Amino acid sequence: MSTFMDKMHALAKADKKAIVLPEGSDPRTLEAAQKILDAGFADLIVLGDEEAILDAAPGLSAAQIIDPAADPLADELASQLFELRRSKGMTEEDAAALIKDELYFGVMLVKTGRADGMVAGACHSTADVLRPSLQILKTAPGAALVSSFFVMIVPDCEYGQDGTFIFADCGLNVNADAEGLANIAVSSAKSWKALIETTPYVALLSHSSYGSASNDDAGKVVRATALAHELDPEAALDGELQVDAAICPEVAALKCPDSPVAGRANVLIFPDLDAGNSGYKLVQRLAKAEAYGPITQGLARPVNDLSRGCSADDIVGVAAITCVQAQQA
Repeated sequence: MSTFMDKMHALAKADKKAIVLPEGSDPRTLEAAQKILDAGFADLIVLGDEEAILDAAPGLSAAQIIDPAADPLADELASQLFELRRSKGMTEEDAAALIKDELYFGVMLVKTGRADGMVAGACHSTADVLRPSLQILKTAPGAALVSSFFVMIVPDCEYGQDGTFIFADCGLNVNADAEGLANIAVSSAKSWKALIETTPYVALLSHSSYGSASNDDAGKVVRATALAHELDPEAALDGELQVDAAICPEVAALKCPDSPVAGRANVLIFPDLDAGNSGYKLVQRLAKAEAYGPITQGLARPVNDLSRGCSADDIVGVAAITCVQAQQA
């Protein structure tokens, strides 16, 4: 386990939170739940059929297990969901049907304070995980949009902070405009401070550095950088920067020697989802990096998505991060 994840476990243990794992029929989720209980950094609510879960993982008797299809709590949560969404046209029948879905049930546990956060996505799409989160929890005060990031831990790496980076947005916003990129940059800087607790150096990435190319795509990143400075004048952020200029001091000295960020960036903001998603997967596979996420930022309370190719250890890592986010909230 990385030093970063050791830190997440320690922070989570210091102020334990209750985390919902709604995918109780998934073997990786059950394996992760046992590891979380063994590590002792969170209280767990696992959703699904109790008999089937305990048959597969007897050690989860220490967790709270709730079946959304059968538990009496479903009626109360359905009533509360109806009140939350009736202005959007939801009927009582709609709410009663939706609350049987483990993702809606889990998000309502978070909304009503019965849980502090949720981790899902091992067997659901990002859209399925985030739809109830956006409908029910909505954005945090002051947040312009919800975005996502990965914490990347690259072994034997001299760049970033000893190989630690935040990559954003790699999982949610397909083609953010300049204002969206600016908000992603500012949110990602805050996430770095909350999790890593050191100074974020934010690079807004492009195929161009300081005007080396002139086109609409590079121009979007230039505008985003200016808007990000307006949103947070104190932040150490810069763009547009090519990746090598952002992280390599020798290249930065040649391409943009006056940049406050170039050569030491630890937060990388990709210009669109194609670049971000491809970038994190390349680093994960080729550099054998640990990739934790996608972690959401900008929601009122933490709900985090998983890659459907995740391992049990990935779920454990995201759960620890979710605990720390819940502490910040």
